[in-house]
Amino acid sequence: MPSIEIRRLRPGDEHLLDTVADDVFDEPVDHARLTACLASPGHLLFVALDDGQVVAQAAAMVHRHPDKPSELYVDEVGVSPAWQRHGIANRLMDALFAAGRELGCAEAWLGTEPDNVPARALYERRKEPAGPAETFVMYVYDLGEGSR
Repeated sequence: MPSIEIRRLRPGDEHLLDTVADDVFDEPVDHARLTACLASPGHLLFVALDDGQVVAQAAAMVHRHPDKPSELYVDEVGVSPAWQRHGIANRLMDALFAAGRELGCAEAWLGTEPDNVPARALYERRKEPAGPAETFVMYVYDLGEGSR
C-alpha cells in the first residue's frame, strides 16, 4: 500500500477534491457545498490522499451546548473499496478525535445502521468507546420546498 497522507481540509483546499476515488462520498462533491462546509466554523473534513487522489474522507461537527461540554459528532467516514482494510479509517478517526480534543470536546459520538457490519467492526475495535453501542431512534424530516 502506497504512502497515505491524512490531511484536514480548510478554505482554499477545495482543489484537493478534484480527483476522488469511487465510493468515498455518497454523492458527487458539489463545489459550492464543499466551499460552504470548509468555511463553516466547527465543521471538520479530513481526507486521505494517495498520490494526490482522495481515497477516503471523514467529516465531523462540533456541537456546543449551553449546559454541558462540547462534543464531536462524527457524521461520515468513507473509504474507497480498493483502499479498505488498510487502517485508513482508523487514521481518519484518530485525526478527527485529536481535532475534537483541540477544540475542547469532551466526547465524540456517531451512529450507523445496525446492518453496517464493516462500520460497526471499525467502531467497536477502537480503544475509546465508553461502553457498548447504544440503541436509539432516529427521525428524518424533509425540509425541502413543499414539505409542509
